[in-house]
Amino acid sequence: MRKRFSLFCALLFSLAVHANEIAVAPSVSPDGLAPLGETWLEANPYRGQAAAVAIGRAAYNQACARCHGVDAATNTAPAPDLRQINRYCRRIADRELNAACVRDNDAWFAKSVRYGKVIVGVSHMPAWQGVLKQELAWAIQVFIETQAATGRE
Repeated sequence: MRKRFSLFCALLFSLAVHANEIAVAPSVSPDGLAPLGETWLEANPYRGQAAAVAIGRAAYNQACARCHGVDAATNTAPAPDLRQINRYCRRIADRELNAACVRDNDAWFAKSVRYGKVIVGVSHMPAWQGVLKQELAWAIQVFIETQAATGRE
């Protein structure tokens, strides 16, 4: 009985912690990145752009680090290690298959950022649509991919 009560309390506490997450826009300007407009793109247009990495780092550390770890450089944060998002794509040598994998990751990333993560009725990540500009979201993804690619996993 005591074990069930402890489990219930832990579940109740975790619900309270996750339910209070609120998306707060970072005070980072996307200046230096091509404007993308209101309609979300299907693929990240900023890969390979140094400006996107710098802007993405600043936006990530203001908006994402509290749950995913500062500079996306830790696997001890309470939320998933985002550097792992495209680890399977990095292993694919076939160019066409790799491109398809990256497109799928872009779609998953955009959906996760826009609508958040709710699992079994519990909010694990707030929805960022209407809070985070698309330019900043894609820049954050580029930054995360850069962190993973530089061996900081």
